[in-house]
Amino acid sequence: MVMAFLHRVVNGGGTIEREYAIGRGRMDLCVQYAGETLAIELKVWRDGRPDPLGEGLAQLDEYLAGLGLQRGWLILFDQRSGQPPIAERTRRELALSPAGREAVVIRA
Repeated sequence: MVMAFLHRVVNGGGTIEREYAIGRGRMDLCVQYAGETLAIELKVWRDGRPDPLGEGLAQLDEYLAGLGLQRGWLILFDQRSGQPPIAERTRRELALSPAGREAVVIRA
């Protein structure tokens, strides 16, 4: 779903790199478009597991540092049972990484 949307965005001259190697890790998506670089980390929240927000922010922080960016995106897919429909639970919020970088958090 995310990839299909992003392909439409970058069809006019951008690129999407999946599992983009950065430092010791691999960032889920690196989108380059119109002179901008977007770092995007994806996490899934499953039954019996804690909210992946903290882990995702820490991981995104490392990637942002490696790219020299101050802002990135963290998308959290809530796959726990008993959740309301995606249209009702999707929201956007801002958070800070451990190093104080800004993260746009999408919960869906």
